[in-house]
Amino acid sequence: MGGMILETSEIARKIIDAALNRQASDIVLLDLREVCSFTDYFVICNGQSERQLSAICDEIDDMLSKEQISPRRHQGSVGSGWLILDLIDIVVHIFSPEQREYYALEEMWDQASSVVKIQ
Repeated sequence: MGGMILETSEIARKIIDAALNRQASDIVLLDLREVCSFTDYFVICNGQSERQLSAICDEIDDMLSKEQISPRRHQGSVGSGWLILDLIDIVVHIFSPEQREYYALEEMWDQASSVVKIQ
């Protein structure tokens, strides 16, 4: 055991890779460190169906488990179209396109820096 401890930005990028493994779309990594006190990064992505939302979440969970990183909590459900994995320093939002448009997190956090944007 006793492996290297990953930096928060490295974990965020691994989360993006895991989401891409399940064909997540419209992926954004927002750096909130200058504008937010409760987290450092948001990873936001879309899934096109309940099945895909679940697959994206499961893939991210599997990667985190392999890296021995435990989410503090999960919220939402595939039926609601919005799943959240709260890792304290990183909050992952997995949306249906409709819910993403409704909540408009990128607009709400428009002062944050966009580090990664994958259409």
